[in-house]
Amino acid sequence: MSALFEPYTLRTLTIPNRIWMAPMCQYSAEVFGPNAGVAGDWHHTHYTSRAVGGAGLILVEATAVSPEGRISPADLGIWNDTQVEALRRITASLKEHGTVPGIQIAHAGRKASTDRPWRGGAPITDPAQHGWQPVGPSPIAFDADHPVPDELTEERIDEIVGQFADAARRALAAGFEVIEVHGAHGYLIGEFLSPHSNHRTDAYGGSYENRTRFALRVVDAVRAVWPRELPVFFRISATDWLQETARADGSPADGPLGWTADDTVRFARDLHAHGVDLLDVSTGGNATGVRIPTGPGYQVPFAARVKAETDLPVAAVGKITEPEQAEKILQSGEADAVLLGRELLRDPYWAHRAARAAGRTPDYPSPYSWAA
Repeated sequence: MSALFEPYTLRTLTIPNRIWMAPMCQYSAEVFGPNAGVAGDWHHTHYTSRAVGGAGLILVEATAVSPEGRISPADLGIWNDTQVEALRRITASLKEHGTVPGIQIAHAGRKASTDRPWRGGAPITDPAQHGWQPVGPSPIAFDADHPVPDELTEERIDEIVGQFADAARRALAAGFEVIEVHGAHGYLIGEFLSPHSNHRTDAYGGSYENRTRFALRVVDAVRAVWPRELPVFFRISATDWLQETARADGSPADGPLGWTADDTVRFARDLHAHGVDLLDVSTGGNATGVRIPTGPGYQVPFAARVKAETDLPVAAVGKITEPEQAEKILQSGEADAVLLGRELLRDPYWAHRAARAAGRTPDYPSPYSWAA
């Protein structure tokens, strides 16, 4: 039997297979006005096509909990009811085609207010161009091109925790059945986790316990309003790749430079204790100038380590492109599910191709039954 097509149950929710779509920003929402951050026809078509293509779970892209939490002015948002109505159209479509709808809620922190990637992705600092001032745990810019963020006060931290809870309530009202807290890729929660970007000296900085405090407060706030019978995911960058990057003289870097795989294993246990049901394991995004050894499945070992050393289920992501490769990841016990990103942009019907590779008849929608 193919492990890719085995159902997977978390709490009371059963996902029909282990082929899941990773959240990937489309940067295609309205930029300003009453429809800012609202999902449109592009989003509906984009996600529905992957549901028709057989993905068991689709995680809708990083959706901002506040206007200033967007990566770009063209990001999706979930801070008002107009946005909820547009998202409800998407969740209804995914459910109609047998796919579980999930959403990733996020705050971009110091990496906010940038242009669309295909236009260069440069920071937008001019309010006339719909830019705004980013915030972060410490007044440390992401790189030389990004502005120095405003350091968040404890009062503003409290406010953002509340925004994540409000976003979770709206996500439920929009019909989502899985919610993922975005703690990866150098955005706000990940910025708090890493000593590379968090230089605070109060209750949110310094020690491991302090640096993880904000993330766990967000998780607690989301779990408190999310139904007990539905799962909460957390996306992590398992390493900043700083320790893995050698110094200029070729010697390995050392010291508390950034978030590490050891930190991730420890944090996975904390997340599990706080009600998280699955860890979505990615890497990087919080530091520039690092060397990342990308290649087929290059992030899978980080997921495998969490699975081997903790009780928290994991999903693997990162250059998973072939059905045989994905099958091996599951059969070997390195992960409980695979998340496909760019491969599903290239091939929305990847799951049907994987079914054929496994000797199965793809589960086509009725209007496509001639293809079977």
